[in-house]
Amino acid sequence: MDIATDAATFRRILGHYPTGVCAVTAMQANGAPVAMIVGSFTSVSLDPPLVAFFPDKGSTTWPKLEACGGFCVNVLADDQDLLCGTLASKAPDKFDGVPHHLSARGAPILDGALAWIDCSLYAVYEAGDHYIAVGQVHALDIHHPGTPLLFHKGRYGKVAPLL
Repeated sequence: MDIATDAATFRRILGHYPTGVCAVTAMQANGAPVAMIVGSFTSVSLDPPLVAFFPDKGSTTWPKLEACGGFCVNVLADDQDLLCGTLASKAPDKFDGVPHHLSARGAPILDGALAWIDCSLYAVYEAGDHYIAVGQVHALDIHHPGTPLLFHKGRYGKVAPLL
């Protein structure tokens, strides 16, 4: 058996590596906000400042985000697990009742998120069953102090206090 082709084993083993949870948001041309939840966010370059996330090719949200030409990455706080579930849902209006304001470039910044990174879409690359979406950073800031929401072994969690 080739372990690399066994998706369940691959997911179980890599699930031992904790990831932060982010909401990638944008404003569509029709004025409707759009969001997707990702656990695959990373910095890429300092010059120019680039970040990336990895949307699934089967995502119905990714084409909407890509068409916006830009996005805002919201680093979720450890008390935003319910918001995470809302934005990850298939609900027709995920933003109903979700407090947010707009960045200078027009993307939703979620109230209570730890930090936000406002980007234009720099490049998209194919990578297996995902894309690598690279954004050029135009503005970023700490929005709310706290600790991040984590995803580990299929569950949400929190950072344990340092001793």
